[in-house]
Amino acid sequence: MNVYTTDKIRNVVLLGHGGAGKTSLAEAMAYLAGLTSRMGKVTDGNTISDFGKEEQKRTFSISTSVIPLEWEGTKINILDTPGYFDFIGEVEEAVSAADAAIIVVSGKAGMEVGTEKAWELCEKYKLPRMIFVTDMDVDNASYRQVVEDMTDRYGKKMAPFHLPIRENEKFVGYINVISETGHRWKGKEVVDCEIPDYNKPNLQVCRDTLMESVAETSEEFMDRYFAGETFSEAEIRAAVRINVMDGTIVPMSMGSSVLCQGVYTLLDDIVKYFPSPENREIAGVNLKSNEVFQADFDFAKAKSAYIFKTIVDPFIGKYSLIKVCSGVFKSDDVIYNQEKETEEKAGKLYVLQGNKPIEVPELHAGDIGAVAKLTAARTGDTLSTKATPIRYGKTEISTPYTYMRYNAKNKGDIDKISQSLQKMMHEDLTLRAVNDSENRQMLLYGMGDQHLEIVASRLKNEYKVEIELSKPKVAFRETIRKKSDVEYKYKKQSGGHGQYGHVKMRFESSGNLEESFAFSQEVVGGAVPKNYFPAVEKGLQESVLRGPLAAYPVVGVKAVLYDGSYHPVDSSEMAFKMATIQAFKKGFMEAQPILLEPIASLKVTVPDQYTGDIMGDLNKRRGRVLGMNPIAGGKQVIEADIPMTGLFGYCTDLRSMTGGRGVYSYEFARYEQAPSDVQEKEVAERAAKVAENADL
Repeated sequence: MNVYTTDKIRNVVLLGHGGAGKTSLAEAMAYLAGLTSRMGKVTDGNTISDFGKEEQKRTFSISTSVIPLEWEGTKINILDTPGYFDFIGEVEEAVSAADAAIIVVSGKAGMEVGTEKAWELCEKYKLPRMIFVTDMDVDNASYRQVVEDMTDRYGKKMAPFHLPIRENEKFVGYINVISETGHRWKGKEVVDCEIPDYNKPNLQVCRDTLMESVAETSEEFMDRYFAGETFSEAEIRAAVRINVMDGTIVPMSMGSSVLCQGVYTLLDDIVKYFPSPENREIAGVNLKSNEVFQADFDFAKAKSAYIFKTIVDPFIGKYSLIKVCSGVFKSDDVIYNQEKETEEKAGKLYVLQGNKPIEVPELHAGDIGAVAKLTAARTGDTLSTKATPIRYGKTEISTPYTYMRYNAKNKGDIDKISQSLQKMMHEDLTLRAVNDSENRQMLLYGMGDQHLEIVASRLKNEYKVEIELSKPKVAFRETIRKKSDVEYKYKKQSGGHGQYGHVKMRFESSGNLEESFAFSQEVVGGAVPKNYFPAVEKGLQESVLRGPLAAYPVVGVKAVLYDGSYHPVDSSEMAFKMATIQAFKKGFMEAQPILLEPIASLKVTVPDQYTGDIMGDLNKRRGRVLGMNPIAGGKQVIEADIPMTGLFGYCTDLRSMTGGRGVYSYEFARYEQAPSDVQEKEVAERAAKVAENADL
């Protein structure tokens, strides 16, 4: 592949709802640009971008892939992203590297939740965008409906650049609104044609809207517009490019990816209207001078690049996908990673077409490429030189809140599973493996149930290790409400020295749930010698690890040793420790033991119309709604306290209640007394497990 300068590069991300046709559109673009001799199909599992085995098996995208195309002397880096919400981290990484976006909408399904989320991402990253309506070859596809829905939602900035020509319910051609010309498909050729009469009123409406936008770009144009003058096609295109780049116009186009219709004009429009990186801004910090480094994709400045994604494949190895922010990267450059304080030789530079690496001699500012085998590098790191060390801000990646417990099917695979998950976490920042030592369980965090299921499937197929996912244990606590006064004598006689320890103790609540226990002694007259006090404390330390009620850790207990007795020969530290353990069990159960459950502070962000359903559902989960705060975009943030037990499966339920529009976050807040029915059920379950000698 040729080397392209900054002004000849376009970085375009494909966004949209799952199943809208992003991968098929990328495939049609690749075919037209001559990357493939025949178009692959998602259903056949032979597309360029869906190269993973899981993607081919499930027929949808799981990770972002890059497809660089050459089109009329310009390099277009297409970033094909997943549409399903479980893989939002991949989308966020791709958006951070893009300079413009194409939001793909199915003409058959119309505007969907994924369309709204794609729009919100473009707003957040201030990306110029274009809407491409696919599936126009399907009988019940309606371009007009999509245009109306998008205009209702986002206002007059929606500008249809093309209108469909239909004959006998078939999509046969299109009208170019800017040039006011008709075009039809004849085989692979596009021929000019007359504009049908039924299209003319709609064409006039679209053109008037477009001319208004063009007139608003300058005072001179505004004067000419009101004077009734017409603009030349070149003037219109120049003005539209300015409008598209600043987001005041969002062009709408349409076609059929399967028949490769409308894709040629889309590629032309990408080159004509979308900005090259030189029209975008980016700034980092020069760590040597501590000043702002205004990189702005200037090839003349010191070299720097940002790793926006990592691919760790058991077959093709590790690749760090970079976007060059300034300067020119060349193969065999020595690059410095300030984050890890390492200097490495880059070796060869590549551009990736799906999973196919193509070697290139250099990458100019604004280009997207890959460096292989950078050992210390991780997603989010900045690569620069030691002479001018730069750091860019990290991309904001969504936090995973759905979690499951996992166990190795084969105990011998534990280490291998840990290493495999480590590699997968380098690749996927929304995946986390956590060792919950307190509950003796391993937890896997992801963006949703499907995400975790796919991780388990990948471990089995790619890394040849198997895990079982199950419901996680919740970290309950035990404490006491009342006081108790107990004594326990530990006596054992068995030839030679015996064992003797006798303690009298009081137990009550300490009121401090942060500490497991507070120990003090009030022994008078040496009834229990001082040298046995540490043994008593050790007995308490062991006892609080697994409480007598349901074998959960104990918190907030005050223990006072006030009396006892000892034997000059038979007493030992061991005997006093055992006496304390038994006294604790007895005293704890006599002081009205209770279970404490963990409570989380939950925030749910949903559109206004779903607030009633959400609050009703939270009540069912024993949640307490604390309040609602309206935010921009007609949404509400519902704040609630909810037991951690009520959060299991919440991600799936929230999506089904809100059609995927709702998002939530939570953090541990405190412990509260569990209701009696929850306590009884939990104690019974734990007793059954203890009886089975199961893993607690």
